[in-house]
Parts: sequence; structure tokens; C-alpha cells
Amino acid sequence: MQQYKPFFTDPSHSGTVANSQACLRMGDLDEIGDGTHLLHFTMLGLFSFREMTVGNAIDFWLDFLETVGLVPDHVTIHPDRLVEWTPLYRGRGPIVPDPECMWSDGSISGYCTEFYKDGVEIGNIVNPLGTCIDVGFGLERLDMIVNGTPQDDALGTLCETVMTIVESGYRPGHKEQGYVLRKLLRRIHKMGGTLDHPFFKEEVERQKRLRAKYLRLRDRHSEMSPDWWFDTHGIDLSDISESMEE
Repeated sequence: MQQYKPFFTDPSHSGTVANSQACLRMGDLDEIGDGTHLLHFTMLGLFSFREMTVGNAIDFWLDFLETVGLVPDHVTIHPDRLVEWTPLYRGRGPIVPDPECMWSDGSISGYCTEFYKDGVEIGNIVNPLGTCIDVGFGLERLDMIVNGTPQDDALGTLCETVMTIVESGYRPGHKEQGYVLRKLLRRIHKMGGTLDHPFFKEEVERQKRLRAKYLRLRDRHSEMSPDWWFDTHGIDLSDISESMEE
């Protein structure tokens, strides 16, 4: 939703848009492979700026889910909106109060209602600023539930994500997407996996060189901070310490 943030905060703007966009969620890195968390996925989004209501969005998404044969087991609503939003579902499923149904992205925040199937959240409707709508449903989760499509294990998910990033034109580096790619390559190696791509082979060799360099310098600079090691020598101490334990 980042590209739409100016529309949310501009009271003179109204309208509704929808999109499908690729997402990378590094915060789920330790949970991938559990059958519910994905690292790289496609988000189906609906954004309305002072046009659709929460009730409109609920009707739209329940109708959509019904067309693909998916009926949520239950939905959650923040207790502060329970009285106001419960009637909007018109008895079409169980409702569970959940104080975690809040969303924030810096200056933009709002209450939300979430849809669950088989214990997994499949999507939510956020009411940013109390005047707008921000909806997100994970395409792969819907596919998993509706079609029974199995999810890759953790290593398979990592390899698939890395190739998606590479095919999008990114290269390993020290900043932003390049650093994310390098981190994922290191994780594949740490897990005992391999990838038939030059970037993977280069990163494995690079880590060997950095580890050797660290072993040469650590006694001389034992008082230096992790930031110094990274900024001066490109050495991420968390990676070095993990490799030392292996």
C-alpha cells in the first residue's frame, strides 16, 4: 500500500483501486516451511479512499470468497469496533473479539477485521484513519486452502524466493534488496542447501574469506562494535558467530 499513502492522508481525494503485487516478508523468515508462512507471496489488494465503507468491503470479500468455494471459519474484530461492525456481517459466520486487530504504518493506522480458515489468517480489512479501506488477501494461502496446493518446505521456499529476486534483476549487495538477497543466500548455505547459480557460489566463497579475515583481526579489534565490523570490513558478526558454532 506504500504507493497509496498520499491518497489516504489527502482528505480531498476519493476513489477505489485494486491491485496484485509481489511481497517479500522478511519478518516471517524463521516461520517459513510451517505450512502457513511464506517468504515471497502475491497480495491481492483493494484500496478505497473515502468511497467504500467497511460494510461494502465485507460484502465484496465474502462474495468473492464464496465464488471460489471458501467460507471463513470465523472472523475477528477489535473489541472497540465489535458493536459497530458485527451487524455488517449479517450473521454470515462466527465473530471473535481480538484486541490485536489493529494496524499501523507510521502516521496511518486503523482498526481491522480478519478472516480465518483452518486456523490460518487468509486476509483482512483495515479501516485506516476511520475513513478509508485497505484490504489484503494472500493469493498463495487462498490457493493452498481452495485447491489443496502444498507449500514448499523452508529450504524450497528460500530457493524459490532467491530465484524470484534474481529474475527481477537484483544482485547481491550491501544495501536494500541486494542485502536481502545476500542474506537469503547465506541462509540457504547455513541450512545445508545449495543453488545452481553463480550468486550462490560467490556468496559461499565470500563468507569463507570474511570468516578467515575475522579470525585474523578479532584479537586486535576485540573491543570494536558490530557496526564497525560491518562498515569497515563488510563482516556481519551475526553470520560469523553462527558459522563459528557449526
